[in-house]
This record gives sequence, structure tokens and C-alpha cells, in this order.
Amino acid sequence: MRVVKINTTAYEEEDFFLLTNLTDDEIAEVVQPIVNAERDGYEEYDNESIWRALTNRFPNNRIDMMTEFDELKF
Repeated sequence: MRVVKINTTAYEEEDFFLLTNLTDDEIAEVVQPIVNAERDGYEEYDNESIWRALTNRFPNNRIDMMTEFDELKF
């Protein structure tokens, strides 16, 4: 299990994180076509639609989306 930062735009505030057991190649297989389609002007996406596409493609894998983390202050 690992946390992966997903960056699809030049805007850091649009990045999100996945807690997953997917490989980089499995993630890219789903995310890259979605990003390319928007860049080519065919359809828009948001972070949740990317997460849904991943969970639909890999229903038996762990794929949790996070935009921020809990913080402990001591």
C-alpha cells in the first residue's frame, strides 16, 4: 500500500492523492487517456471522475482518494 500524488495540471491546488495498491502503470493506463482527451478538447474531467474511472477499471483494488491529510500537532 502506498500514497501516490496525482498531478494532471500545472496548478498544484488541483493535485490529489491516492492510497492504493495499484502500480504506476495501472494508474497511467486509466489517467493518461482522460487527461489527453481533455487536452484535445473532447471532454472535461475532475479529480473525482479520475478516481471513479480507476475504481471502475480496478474494482478489486484499494483506491482511496484524499485531498488533504489529518495533522497531529505536539
